[in-house]
Parts: sequence; C-alpha cells; structure tokens
Amino acid sequence: MTTLSIVIPARNEAGNIVALVDEIVAALNGLAPFEILVVDDGSTDATVAVLTQRAETLPQLRLIRHDISGGQSAAVHTGVLAARSDIILTLDGDGQNPPGELPKLAAPLLADRTGRIGLVAGQRVGRQDTWSKKMASRLANRLRGWLLRDGTRDTGCGLKGFRRDAFLALPYFDHMHRYLPALFVRDGWQIVHVDVTHRARGAGRSNYSNLQRAIVGVPDLLGVVWLSRRRKRARPMDRDGSA
Repeated sequence: MTTLSIVIPARNEAGNIVALVDEIVAALNGLAPFEILVVDDGSTDATVAVLTQRAETLPQLRLIRHDISGGQSAAVHTGVLAARSDIILTLDGDGQNPPGELPKLAAPLLADRTGRIGLVAGQRVGRQDTWSKKMASRLANRLRGWLLRDGTRDTGCGLKGFRRDAFLALPYFDHMHRYLPALFVRDGWQIVHVDVTHRARGAGRSNYSNLQRAIVGVPDLLGVVWLSRRRKRARPMDRDGSA
C-alpha cells in the first residue's frame, strides 16, 4: 500500500534530478511506503533519459511526460491525478528544496485524526537565491498576504504536503501552485506551516525570471482574490448536527 506520493515537476533538470530522487529515497526509507512521480514538463535535455535509466533499478520511481511544456502547476496537477496515495508531498526538481525536509511535511498529515488539515506549507528560512530574486519574492509575498490574508509568508516554496482529494477539488488554473494556501483556506481547510531550509541550485538555470513572474502574477492574484470572496459558505451537516 502506498502511503505517500512525492510529486516533482521538472523541466531540463538532467543535472539535478537523479541525485534529488536518491535523496528522497534516503529521507523516506523507514517512514512510510512511498512512490516518487517525476513529471517531465517537455524537457529538451537528457532529463527523460537519466530518469528512465534510474527507474530500471528503483521500482518506486514513476516517470510521466508532457509532450510540451505546460508549466509548474500543470505538471503538479498531472502528478497528483496519477498518484496512488491520499497524501501528496511536492518539491521542486532543481534540488533547492532539501528532501530531508519531507518528513516535516508528512508528519501533520499522517497524524491528523480530525481530517481537517488540508495543507502543510513549507516556508523557507535562509533562502539561497540571488538578491534580486529574494527581494522580488518578498515584495510579492507581502502583496499577496495583504490581499489574501492566508497567513503564509512564503507561498512560493515548492515544499508542500496536502490531501489529494482536497487539492483536486480546488479550482484549477495556470500558476495556481503559488496560491495553494489561499485556495485551501477558501475551501475551509486548516493549514499547518513549517519552516524548511533552502539551498543553492546545483546545475542548470531557473526556468523563470522575475519579469515573467510579475507579468503573470498580477492577474492571477486578482483572480484568486475574486475566487476567495465568492467561496461557498454553506456546508452540509452530519446527522448529529455537527458541521
């Protein structure tokens, strides 16, 4: 039985992805049964080749491919749809999210007896990025926090854990991965925040620039504000009268 599904969106990460997969195995061995789903988002390098070779000796590894790049949210969504577990853990394919932090994300969800925790959101401490990238992220997070009031200081962190059914019930749109805390709050789920470490990219380069994030960020943010204000407020009640 698969207890945890690890979903990794990856594009042109041939220099990072196998080492990342091996770190995940080391971090989760003995914790719970798991599978690793790498969603290749239209890579043009050797990402598919190195993963195919590694999968021959690692039965937990599954490779899913997009014929063209659909973006990070599309890759995560594809991976969640294919996952066999009710609990999903995500991290970026560039190696900047240390796999050793995954047990922190899994613990609240595995221990939850209320069924009310929908999302465990990692928040980076000691971020290892360029000054311009950190400043752009800080400004974006402050604006998002002010408008969405989701209680999250770092929505861009790739380290997240969530219930599969809750995620698939969210409204899907491109770039939704940046707004998961607000979307889970909108649907009435509890959120747990955990501090996680961060490290520099090992190989390759980022698939996004600050300008690209800014161009898509403004309409996305306004759309999430609209969705949050028009959430469904009525909830069905159990037979004993409790919500």
